[in-house]
Amino acid sequence: MIKFSKIFLSLLLVISLLCVCVSAATVSSECDLSDINVPLETSVNNAAIGQTLEIKAKSVILMEPHTGAVLYESNADEKLAPASITKIMSLLLVMEALDRGDITLETVVTASEHACSMGGSQIWLEPNETMTVHELLKATVIASANDACVALGELISGSEEGFVALMNSRAKELGMTNTTFINCTGLDADGHLTTAYDVAIMSSELIKHELIKDYSTVWMDSLRNGESELVNTNKLVRFYKGTTGLKTGTTGTAGYCLSATAERDGMELVAVVMAGDTSNDRFNGAKKLLDYGFANYSFFEIEADLENKKDIPVKKGVYKKVGIEADGKLKLLLPKSESKAISQKLTFKKDIIAPVDKGDIVGNAEIYVGDKSVGSIKIIANASVERLNLWIIFKWLVSALLIL
Repeated sequence: MIKFSKIFLSLLLVISLLCVCVSAATVSSECDLSDINVPLETSVNNAAIGQTLEIKAKSVILMEPHTGAVLYESNADEKLAPASITKIMSLLLVMEALDRGDITLETVVTASEHACSMGGSQIWLEPNETMTVHELLKATVIASANDACVALGELISGSEEGFVALMNSRAKELGMTNTTFINCTGLDADGHLTTAYDVAIMSSELIKHELIKDYSTVWMDSLRNGESELVNTNKLVRFYKGTTGLKTGTTGTAGYCLSATAERDGMELVAVVMAGDTSNDRFNGAKKLLDYGFANYSFFEIEADLENKKDIPVKKGVYKKVGIEADGKLKLLLPKSESKAISQKLTFKKDIIAPVDKGDIVGNAEIYVGDKSVGSIKIIANASVERLNLWIIFKWLVSALLIL
C-alpha cells in the first residue's frame, strides 16, 4: 500500500509539472518559466568605457537609438537565428500601419486556418475566431503568440508571404544589410537570419512608436475575458528600473535571445543579446550592457540659445525685421566626463535682403564640446517678408489718404 501511494504521488507530480509547462506555452513566449520569478543579479556593473564586459552570448550590442551610436559591441555582425525577436519587425509594420490609419486598434481580425496552424508559442486561436488588433498586439508582444502575429501580418498584407516581403523591404530601407526574414514569427527556418546590430536598428525604430510601450511594459494581462492569461517572460520588465521592453526569443537553433530597452534620466538604450547560453545569461547580459550605458553616458537634446535674439534686420522689405527660430534640436550623446563642456556660438547672415520666405536659413548655432565642433542647428525665419516696391508704397499712400 505504501509503495502504491509513492507511485501515485510520483505520477501526480509528473502530471502537475507537465500541466504547468503546457499552460505556460499558452500564455508566454517560452514554455520554460521556471526562473521567471528569480530576480536578476543585484550587483551594478561599473565597468568604465573601453573595458570588456563578461557576457555569455555569441553576439551583443548596446546602442543609443536616437543617434544610432554604438556604445558597446562584441561580434555584433555575425548572422544568427533570431527566434521571436523577429517579431520586432512585424510589430514595427503594425505600428506604421496604425500611424497611417490603414488599421485601428479596434479593427476586428478573423483568424485564418494558416494563422491557427502555427506551432511554438501561441494563444490557440481557432479558425474564424475574431479578435481586435489591440488584443492581437497584447498576445504578440506579451506572449509572443505566433498565431496572433501571423493574423496581424495577414491583416496588413493579405498573406504571411506578402507580409514577410514587406518585412524584408523595410529592413533594407533601415539599412539592415545582414538580415533575411523567411517568416514573421521567428520559428527556425533555413536562411532566416539577422545580426545583433540589425536587431538594434529595428528595435530603435520600433520604440519611436510610444504605443508599443503600452504593451511591452506589461508584466501580466489576459484575453478572452480572463480565460487566457498572458505572462511576459522579459524579466527586466519586473526587475530592472526603467525597462520599456522589448522582446525575448528562444528556439533550439537560436538559443536564448533578447532585445531589451530601458530609459533613465532622459536617455534610452537598446541592448541586444543573441545566442545566450541560458535564459538568465541573456537577462544578466542585457543588464550589464544597460548598466554600462547608464553609468558612462548622458544624452542631450540641445536647443539653440535664442533667448536674447528674437529677430534680425531685413533690408528693402515691407518690414524692417523678421522673427527667427531654431530648426529643431541637436541630439547628442556624450561620455559623462564631457557633459559639462557644452557651449554654442550663434552666427547670422549679413545684409539679409527681402524677399524672405518663411523657413529660409538666416543663421546657425554651432555646438561645441570643449574646443571641438560636434554639430549645428539651423536658424530660420519664422515668417515671410515681402520686398518693398513702388506699388506697395502707392497702396500705403492711398490707404493713409483714405484714413485722413
